[in-house]
Amino acid sequence: MAKFRDIVGYFRPYRTTAIGSITAASIFEIVDLVVPYAIGQILNVLSGQPVDAGIQSAIARVAALIGIPVNQYLSLAVLMGLIFVVTVVRAPLQVWLAWWFHWEIALRSRRDQSEVAVKKILTLPLEFYDEHNPGRIAGRIARGLENHTWSYPEIAGQLIPKLCRILGIFAVIWLIEWRIAVLFLISFVFILAFSLRGLKRLIDRERVLDRYSESTDSRTSEIITNIKTVKAFATEAAELARQRRRLDRHSKIVLHRIHRGYIDLGTWQKTVVQMCVFFILGLTLAATVGGSISLGHFVTTLTVSSMAYAEVEPICIIAETFARRYASMLRYHEFMQQKAGLDAASLDNASAERVSPYHFTGKVEFSQVSFAYDKENLVLEDINLPIEPYQTVALVGRSGSGKSTLVKLLFRYFEPNQGRILIDGEDIRTLDVTSYRQRLAIVHQEVDIFNGTLLDNLTYGNPKVPFEQVQEACRIAKVDEVIRQLPQGYYTVVGERGVRLSGGQKQRLGIARALLVDPDVLIFDEATSSLDYESERSIQLAMKDILGTRTTIIIAHRLSTVREADKIVVLDSGRIVEVGSHNELLHREGIYRRLHSLQETGELI
Repeated sequence: MAKFRDIVGYFRPYRTTAIGSITAASIFEIVDLVVPYAIGQILNVLSGQPVDAGIQSAIARVAALIGIPVNQYLSLAVLMGLIFVVTVVRAPLQVWLAWWFHWEIALRSRRDQSEVAVKKILTLPLEFYDEHNPGRIAGRIARGLENHTWSYPEIAGQLIPKLCRILGIFAVIWLIEWRIAVLFLISFVFILAFSLRGLKRLIDRERVLDRYSESTDSRTSEIITNIKTVKAFATEAAELARQRRRLDRHSKIVLHRIHRGYIDLGTWQKTVVQMCVFFILGLTLAATVGGSISLGHFVTTLTVSSMAYAEVEPICIIAETFARRYASMLRYHEFMQQKAGLDAASLDNASAERVSPYHFTGKVEFSQVSFAYDKENLVLEDINLPIEPYQTVALVGRSGSGKSTLVKLLFRYFEPNQGRILIDGEDIRTLDVTSYRQRLAIVHQEVDIFNGTLLDNLTYGNPKVPFEQVQEACRIAKVDEVIRQLPQGYYTVVGERGVRLSGGQKQRLGIARALLVDPDVLIFDEATSSLDYESERSIQLAMKDILGTRTTIIIAHRLSTVREADKIVVLDSGRIVEVGSHNELLHREGIYRRLHSLQETGELI
């Protein structure tokens, strides 16, 4: 559960600079009080009233230094010199000592935390992405980083220094008339306490609203992602109506529950502040008439107290803005507190290079492997499957029989509840996960394509591969004929998610990309299940050229893809029920023969 200290910890790497810049900004705010104090002393000089002892001593020292007697003009010159120092001389220093560092810290922290967020994205377990929408994740990170960036200069550069100024004002009034200072402090504490209490209630409402906004943004992201489906089913009006209802509900919450709360709080603040200013005016005037304080002190007290009460509104605006951002910042830290998955690879290139690269013969063995996602309902049960080097093994079975889960375990996305998976006799859990996965490759049913050139996508797993090998892999995968048809060949930009490529072209690109990492074990996961006959035939021809060159595992829904496999493993309800070649299994009265018959007759499985 994220807390306020997590927000503060966001800027921890820059705490030394932060302390220095906040201290400098606070000092500059307090130094500002010299101006109304000096003006009050000028009024005393002009009206013939005595100045304070400290000012009188300073004037006397200046007079002795330059060798002239103390007079009205010298007193005014000293006070004007004091004002000059704290205004004109201070101005350029404040820009660099305070404002520069506030934004430097905010912007550097954003850069650092953006990198940390990317690391978190890369190390979270796969099941997290199964349960959370990508748009929602990206939105949470973006809002969290943005709100941290904007909040720091406001809190460190304005809120804290303004509070220090108020304490300085209290000290000035205390030196003039302590009874007025006590009443001033009590009123100010009351206003701030009541305001913060109101803001706390509004923060709770903002937190609920932030979750709701996240859901709305997530749906918008889904509409963009699935826009072809939306248009195909002509559901544009329905989607608009659904989002309109969400936005209307969002607007009502903002206007009638949250914004109305801020307006009510602001109304109370302004009324009470003006009452306090008037009250201080009355007390100060009475003290002046009674002779307790001079005319200069009257002006100084009234001026600095008005300055203090004038800070209530900006302080509350900053607090209000922070309250609006607080929920999204907490949700960002809740995301950052997610535990890394057991399948997380090392993100340190230096440490990865220190690990000796693996090279396997491709001998894989599943030994008494059982697995359940929820630790109750077994997806795989007591799997014993040896795979010899360079052997082609096909996994077939009904949907949900555990075929893809077996491959996920091989890639160490999950760990078995019991049993072991061995490669060349070594338990894969004892191997460095990054170096281990670099010796595997997979072609998914839906090949992921990045927005970039075709060459960038082909060399994604091995950027240093020579161009000649790229061409050879493309020839084997039958993607070279596709490249010849593209306007810029290998340098054609394929668009986000490869929108400019067909399903078959993506699959062939995926095969070439897998070949370019020269894996010891190559997996085809339903590589042809969603393709037309012509595309499927092209993929099968490409696969035929690969079989026997390395250990190959084929997960197939269409049995025509696995005829050439050395061994076909039939799974049912998470258990191996049949093992054999295509011809051997057809001669048995088993599940494989039944599946084959259904597909031959064109019936659905």
